[in-house]
Amino acid sequence: MPFFADLHIHSKYSRATSRDMHVRNLAHWARLKGIQLLGSGDFTHPLYLKELKENLEPAAEGLYRLRGGPQEVFFLLSGEVSNIFSQAGRLRKIHSLILAPDFAAAEKINAALAKKGNLQADGRPTFTFPVRDLLKLLLDISEDCLLIPAHAWTPWFSIFGARSGFDSLQECFADQTRYIYAIETGLSSDPAMNWRLSALDGITLISNSDAHSPAKLGREANILDCEMSYPALIDSIKRKDKKRFLGTLEFFPQEGKYHYDGHRECGVLFSPRQSREHNNICPFCKRKLTIGVMNRVQELADRPEGFVPARPPRVRYIIPLAEIIA
Repeated sequence: MPFFADLHIHSKYSRATSRDMHVRNLAHWARLKGIQLLGSGDFTHPLYLKELKENLEPAAEGLYRLRGGPQEVFFLLSGEVSNIFSQAGRLRKIHSLILAPDFAAAEKINAALAKKGNLQADGRPTFTFPVRDLLKLLLDISEDCLLIPAHAWTPWFSIFGARSGFDSLQECFADQTRYIYAIETGLSSDPAMNWRLSALDGITLISNSDAHSPAKLGREANILDCEMSYPALIDSIKRKDKKRFLGTLEFFPQEGKYHYDGHRECGVLFSPRQSREHNNICPFCKRKLTIGVMNRVQELADRPEGFVPARPPRVRYIIPLAEIIA
């Protein structure tokens, strides 16, 4: 039977995150929202990893349940890492979602990362080495680890971001690109936008909430029909198996914070055409505009708007209930 999976969230140990983002509350909200598989978030933080180990018990291969909690909600170990580094003469800022197969692997990852930075400073730790080295670190610990470029199009901290990203996966990961099986499209883009890049044809497009508060869980999620286990989930992503990885629930990308170009301080919001008319300069303060996701996709796309692949995955758009009521 199909189920919903939200693999990218944060804990109370991340900056600008609700104090209610602890594992017992997460299980409660996941059950309310009908999410059967939830990423733990922030397993790289030592205190949160300790809480996860104390509160979760094995439920299926690589998956866990809350002790005494709802039996229908499963957890897998996930976290987000920030890499800020120079490559090819430019400063790069890349966020990555990482998935770990069990607590033993998570502890090894934390031990390796603790030698390279301060894990206690933030639930999303920041490092100054290239993200391809992070990928190698993970795979050296376990081939079952997965690194997924997070919110892949946002301007400031993403693989394709206009401000500090790359023009292709190969430019970033070089000969390790073959180990990148998925990207997270983020709130400001949707699958249709990503279909315009033929280079992503072999990549599974996943969507997650990146929630910083319990009410945001499931605002984007994945639809799966596979065995409830970590190996089955990872295999369905790696193989881009349309019979098991069915598709995604999507935020309308126009509602995303970075969909359009703009300059927040001056209240400027432009379409790509308007930005070109102003030479990508804010008409008020004369500084550079922040180039948004819509414009960046247009820049890198090699297919026309409206392209649809053969046998496309399911894409369902949803609006948060609180916004409908408001």
